[in-house]
Amino acid sequence: MLNHFRKLGPGLLVTAAFIGPGTITTASIAGASYGFALLWVIIFSVTATIVLQEMTSRLGLISRAGLGEAIRTTFKNPLFTIFSTILVVSAIAFGNAAFETGNILGAAIALESITGASPKIWALLVGSTTFILLASGRYQIIERVLIAMVVMMSIVFFLTVIIVKPNLSDTLSGILVPKVPTTALLTTIALIGTTVVPYNLFLHSNSVQERWAESIPPQQALAESRFDTIFSISIGGFITMTVIVTAATAFFKQGIEIDSAATMANQLEPLLGPAAKYFFAIGLLSAGMTSAVTAPLAASYATAGILEWKQNLKDWRFRLVWIFILITGIILAIMGKSPVTAILFAQAANGILLPLVAVFLLIVMNRDDLLGEFNNGTFANILGILVILITAGLGMFQFLKAFKIIKF
Repeated sequence: MLNHFRKLGPGLLVTAAFIGPGTITTASIAGASYGFALLWVIIFSVTATIVLQEMTSRLGLISRAGLGEAIRTTFKNPLFTIFSTILVVSAIAFGNAAFETGNILGAAIALESITGASPKIWALLVGSTTFILLASGRYQIIERVLIAMVVMMSIVFFLTVIIVKPNLSDTLSGILVPKVPTTALLTTIALIGTTVVPYNLFLHSNSVQERWAESIPPQQALAESRFDTIFSISIGGFITMTVIVTAATAFFKQGIEIDSAATMANQLEPLLGPAAKYFFAIGLLSAGMTSAVTAPLAASYATAGILEWKQNLKDWRFRLVWIFILITGIILAIMGKSPVTAILFAQAANGILLPLVAVFLLIVMNRDDLLGEFNNGTFANILGILVILITAGLGMFQFLKAFKIIKF
């Protein structure tokens, strides 16, 4: 067991990627608006994420290929290849550039709340720090920094929950009794969408290859990787749940509305005193930094894999992708403008991309020539199909809402 903990890494990168400022904000709003009622959504989201991430990590370990590369070699029709290439590059690369702005701003706002200095200055500093970390080209350094930040987030939000003293009965009811309160459908979908993230499938299939060398026996690598995946993603779900529980305990019964994580930090002062803003600032800073690093990195892996480039942190084309995303995010963050059009495009594209990538992944995971005895069994396929059906419904809703075909 101790050896499994020593091997933690790629799974924590996935956690670092989906626990960003958007997740913290969505969870804050969910708790403040609906109390403990939506805690069960996190259990579902974590389970769905584990199912998909286990498949893509197994793909990387056994085939030594990233998901983008596997998709390219699975489908021989050139038109289909062109379609999938355009979809992946546009949704992952350009979409992540829009979301990167939110990651950098989230970290910058956290630092502003502690120091009072302009968020524009902090946005430049956060972006520069991210650039230096990625430019190092050393996966081990990036992984260790992100692991440290995930641990920091876990401690911060766990301590916050202990201090606010939530009702245990209400908490267990929210976890064990699935229900969607009136007007909570959009928040429910948002909670799922912030956890089950398509670009993490590309990130995970490549990062496991960095952690477990080809010389390690497959059964050993798979066992260690599965523990890493289940434990790490569960930690991410735990962090999200602690934010919901904190907001539910502090604000739901009082009828206080929360529109951002920063507002939540300020509103917690009566409970936590002056420490409130420091507690949440540290958590939000960690969330912003981890996502600011992983979003460009995942986009580079996805783009390089689908375009048949070297998937190497030191390859110039690989670097160009994350540089484009990071620079765009820094510029928009400093300008203080929300890239509304780009974000709407990203939401719509990711809404389509998630179920499609999940379908691609399921097809790839049933290739005997690629995975041999380690391909999907019946149970894994059934779980995968269930996740695809649910994410397809989620994706269609996001697409229709992004283009204002429906209003909710």
